[in-house]
Amino acid sequence: MTLKERIQAETTAAMRSGDSLRRDTLRMVQNAAYNLEKKSGQPLTDEEFLAVITREVKTRRESVEAFRTGGREDLAAKEEAEIAILGVFLPEQLSEAVLAGLIEQAVSATGAATPRDLGKVMGWLTPHTRGRADGKRVSELVAARLAGLS
Repeated sequence: MTLKERIQAETTAAMRSGDSLRRDTLRMVQNAAYNLEKKSGQPLTDEEFLAVITREVKTRRESVEAFRTGGREDLAAKEEAEIAILGVFLPEQLSEAVLAGLIEQAVSATGAATPRDLGKVMGWLTPHTRGRADGKRVSELVAARLAGLS
């Protein structure tokens, strides 16, 4: 069963059970995927569909921060609930130890020596962590690692 089919089945189940938050969250993902399919003119692969879900989760994480800063805990809680719904479809997140190992591997593979090499390291690392680690967090860890080299 493809990721698209799983989302469709979950949407149908949410509609039958009356879970409006789950239904609406999954519909938003389906809409984003549909728009991307229309733009590209071809059906999305599972990897592309996963990228859509990851982007939706990232958007919601940013919203949580903004809502908390603005004192809107109610809206932040709703966004977190949506993140939990979408998180079921994401692959297992990398642990800090595994991430640190990948960063070391990336630094040695790219020959990075200064913080200016952040782009090279991230270019190598991104395909290995996509969907399994928050890009912002990875970038922060790489920057800290490269700062230790100089």
